Amino acid sequence: MFRLRRTALILSLLFAIQLAPLFGERKTLGAEWPEIYDNKNLVAWCIVPFDAKKRSPAERAEMIRSLGLSRVAYDWRQEHVATFEDEILEYKKRGIEYFAFWAVHEEAFKLFEKHNIHPQIWSMLPAPPEGTQEEKVESVAKSMIPLVNRTRQMGCKLALYNHGGWHGEPENMVAVCQWLRKHEEADHVGIVYNFHHGHEHMDRFDSVLSLMLPYLHCLNLNGMNDNANPKILPIGQGAHEKEMLKRIVAIGYEGPIGILDHRSELDAEESLRQNLTGLKSLVETTFER
Repeated sequence: MFRLRRTALILSLLFAIQLAPLFGERKTLGAEWPEIYDNKNLVAWCIVPFDAKKRSPAERAEMIRSLGLSRVAYDWRQEHVATFEDEILEYKKRGIEYFAFWAVHEEAFKLFEKHNIHPQIWSMLPAPPEGTQEEKVESVAKSMIPLVNRTRQMGCKLALYNHGGWHGEPENMVAVCQWLRKHEEADHVGIVYNFHHGHEHMDRFDSVLSLMLPYLHCLNLNGMNDNANPKILPIGQGAHEKEMLKRIVAIGYEGPIGILDHRSELDAEESLRQNLTGLKSLVETTFER
């Protein structure tokens, strides 16, 4: 009996010793896994006018749900105004967050109040007038004050959207944010930065990311090759986005991450799925669970 108990004890100890490193490793590596790239933190972007299937609000909401996503940034064209409310309702039915809205539309703003939702408002800055850098920043910032006040009243964040030109350069967007926060107490004003409009920033990505970090409301990913060739590319098929994803984590960004459709020739589901697959592959080969 004693021998049996001793054998059982020895076997138990050996088994525990074998398992201990595994559990210890999971605990240590788990801290390194970047949760910002999990589905729960992802935002589907450019999925309305760019969808080759031209889905209805209900079909679009079901597609998003089936992909395991729960946030949408809503872009639109005039033809979609009639279904603004349907989109809100279909998202609500499926527990999908109406995360952001492109530009400004009075009908949409009324519906946000009616349904008590507070999406980010993504808006480009206007082109600046002639003058010094300080004069350009002040003029552009002042032109945004009505929208700054409106979004504050709505309880919505306002995100300046990079789309090329002076008004899409990170240094200029940050300067406008700083001016508005200083002179208009506009802490709700920040930046949504799009990889696909930032190819010219790749050689200084570390510095522009550090500069924008205190103001970032969302980062929208894209596959990245030199010379924007092509401009829209699934995540994981470019030459540079792997290192860019590492820098996002290293610098401490913890906000929302957007993934794109933006390919009119494709079913939006296929385009989003390509990005999800590419992102998962990059994360799994770059970081350890």
